[in-house]
Amino acid sequence: MVVLATFLLVAAVMADLVTGPSGLSLGTVLDTLLTGPDGPDRASATILWLIRMPQTVTGALVGASLGIAGLMMQTILGNPLASPFTLGFSAAAGFGAALVILFGTALPVAEWIGIPIAAFLSTLTACGLVYVLSRWRGASAEVLALAGIAVLFFFQSLQSLLQYMAAPEVLQQIVFWLFGSLLKASWTSVFVISAILASVLPFAFRDAWNLTALRLGDINAASLGLNVDALRRRVFIQVALLTAAAVSFTGTIGFVGLIAPHAARAMVGEDHRLSVPMAGVMGAVILVGASVIGKLLSPAAVIPVGIVTAIAGIPLLLAVIMTHGDRR
Repeated sequence: MVVLATFLLVAAVMADLVTGPSGLSLGTVLDTLLTGPDGPDRASATILWLIRMPQTVTGALVGASLGIAGLMMQTILGNPLASPFTLGFSAAAGFGAALVILFGTALPVAEWIGIPIAAFLSTLTACGLVYVLSRWRGASAEVLALAGIAVLFFFQSLQSLLQYMAAPEVLQQIVFWLFGSLLKASWTSVFVISAILASVLPFAFRDAWNLTALRLGDINAASLGLNVDALRRRVFIQVALLTAAAVSFTGTIGFVGLIAPHAARAMVGEDHRLSVPMAGVMGAVILVGASVIGKLLSPAAVIPVGIVTAIAGIPLLLAVIMTHGDRR
């Protein structure tokens, strides 16, 4: 099933590279890929290697990061409706980005690099706040969820304050960033996200058996000799890093981290040795597919992927709710 999903991802990537306002054919895309960025067709090479490829690869990496983070989040919280944004990471990233957009002229760095840095640091700040609160009261699933909700509302309030203070043209920039878009992607975003994903994956696979045991419940996992609280704190940091890397360059993208884990479990079951890579592949398929849909619906002005995933995710979310409700 993982191989089949990988073929589906390759098809989605090719469809994303072909679609767009420039109208490159499949043959042109394949030729340009084979000849490289210095090929004879300079116009096609520029469009493909400098614009479309970074956006597509970033979309796949962001989808994979959110899918894996969502799977681990649902496991440590024991909640099928949990996602990376449950702990307020998305709101924190939005606050950091809004801060730079509003006061960017007073900063010593350019806005294009200041926004992802601020979003990343704000997300890690939210991680630290939730971690401190969970250590204070014990790192149970309930405490983590409650601490995350508190941090979520805190950063949403700060975000609303900045939007209230912003001028109309600045407010428009903030709102567009919060939509979640791949248009800001570059080879820099590809390098940063892939580096963080590659550094987290070994730890995720090392804890695969422990996460599978945790699906049996805290008491059963503890009876197998598992330190549940330590596992939650460890995985929580991994989720924070994956989410921070994902949202720093693209903005808020919802539902991917919620739906991809359920699709992965439906295909390969609860074993995290299989569901972790499957969640990553399915997250990439969902986000790259959303990019294709956004281009097809509005070729001239591409619809942000965050809007597409939000609209498409609503019926999928209702299906998840009904499915788990029937199991009670």
